Amino acid sequence: MLCIIHHETDPYFNLAAEEYVLKNFERDSFMLWRNEPAIIVGKHQNTLAEINQDYVKENMIKVVRRLSGGGAVFHDLGNLNFTFIASGENHQLVDFRKFTQPILEVLQKLKIEARFEGRNDLTIDGRKFSGNAEHVHKNRVLHHGTLLFSSQMADLSSALKVDPDKFQDKAVKSVRSRVTNISEHLKTPLSVLEFRDLVLKHVMESTPGAELYSFTQDDIAAISRLRDEKYITWEWNFGYSPKYNFRKTVKTNGGKLEVTLEVVNGTIEKARFFGDYFNKLDPVDIEQALTGTLHNETAIRERLKDFEIPDYFLKINSEELITSLF
Repeated sequence: MLCIIHHETDPYFNLAAEEYVLKNFERDSFMLWRNEPAIIVGKHQNTLAEINQDYVKENMIKVVRRLSGGGAVFHDLGNLNFTFIASGENHQLVDFRKFTQPILEVLQKLKIEARFEGRNDLTIDGRKFSGNAEHVHKNRVLHHGTLLFSSQMADLSSALKVDPDKFQDKAVKSVRSRVTNISEHLKTPLSVLEFRDLVLKHVMESTPGAELYSFTQDDIAAISRLRDEKYITWEWNFGYSPKYNFRKTVKTNGGKLEVTLEVVNGTIEKARFFGDYFNKLDPVDIEQALTGTLHNETAIRERLKDFEIPDYFLKINSEELITSLF
């Protein structure tokens, strides 16, 4: 097994690195990595329905879709991520207990009573510190998990706090759990990097043939290309979302404004405005302009830049209108 530690904290690069190793390496691999603040959404989720858009924008939190299913998770530098990539027979590939067992063994050495619970979680005293997901590609499986070590819980809660009434879709929904940091349960203080080194040491000592591996310049170049061509793009992170209906009501100086959108593959197929506002011109012009536009703030601003919004919604400005669309 190749044991890879890379010090890159760019979430776009790190998610691309997983796919690169999965599809280009023949040997089993293990990776430990951290991300700067980011929300990582499951492959089958509606991204906008999983994030607090205003909080994410204000705090410049990156949003990235991963290859595996499951729910959205918040990463920061107090969160350690682990990845196992292994080959095998198809019916033996998906095994959450197998790939989380080394983590439980490390915690047992630290005198922490942790356990595997439910479908894919690790807990301490009933509170979750690790969520896990898997993705199968041909005869290879990618298993990855979070390890909340010293994460900022307030940021985690705020970044993932979404109004459940905004979206109606068939996408996979995240299930929020009571969470805890590993550091809160340590008998002797450790830093997240010291904890990382303990995990690496245990995996190397318990896995026959394990050896350290560093990405070559060719590896880094290929991962960077995948990052730029896929993982950083709006099309992958937002446009890949399943079909959904969006609905939001805002109170403005011009009255109540309610917006409904039908969105397919990230593109608005139908927009409607309702409310007790007044108008000089018919808002149907705005509805028609939004049809065919990406449900993306930059694209919508560009499409509406030539409209005098207060003519269509008296005492409502363009910023209030755009806010109503997310």
